Amino acid sequence: MVVIGLTGSIGMGKSTVAGMFRDLGVPVFDADAEVHRLYAGGGAFLAALAERFPDAVSDGAVDRAALAAAVTGDPAALADLEAIVHPLVREAQERFLVEAESAGNACAVLEIPLLFEVGAETRVDVVVVVSAPAAIQRQRVLARPGMTGDRLNALEARQVRDSEKRRRADHVIDTGASLEQTRESVAGVLAAISAGGRCGGEAGHA
Repeated sequence: MVVIGLTGSIGMGKSTVAGMFRDLGVPVFDADAEVHRLYAGGGAFLAALAERFPDAVSDGAVDRAALAAAVTGDPAALADLEAIVHPLVREAQERFLVEAESAGNACAVLEIPLLFEVGAETRVDVVVVVSAPAAIQRQRVLARPGMTGDRLNALEARQVRDSEKRRRADHVIDTGASLEQTRESVAGVLAAISAGGRCGGEAGHA
């Protein structure tokens, strides 16, 4: 089974492209969604989080705003958070891949926003980078509730530059045009990866 690593900077359209892969029958693992599930799941994860970031956990729930404030501008705190979260996400990814292959899929997608930043490119067979012109990216991100220019700049400072991601990619999907053009690009990339055949088996596997 071919493992596709899907990544891109904030506001580039990764979720939209991931949905298009699903529409083509390819199962997709969403790392961000898994983190959200962990935050809501409690258990040992929540206990570890509460021990390290007590102000970010209240009544058995994660205060995401407080957690973000606790790690913003503090590389050591961010590293501690990642040390708690990343191993659990990695375990979930591995379970997903086993299940996808057992279901007979020829390809599976790992959607990992910080793929290059955490060195996950070594764990996939093909890297697909989602990109868009900087002006479009900024317009999309600043339209999000609670987003500011300073916060966007802080987020971008943690990420590998878009130009570098594009350079290191096996395939680049540009989302700066219409949705239909993006959809065609996704289909083209999938066809190239699968050497012209359908990659993903039955649509019901998605």
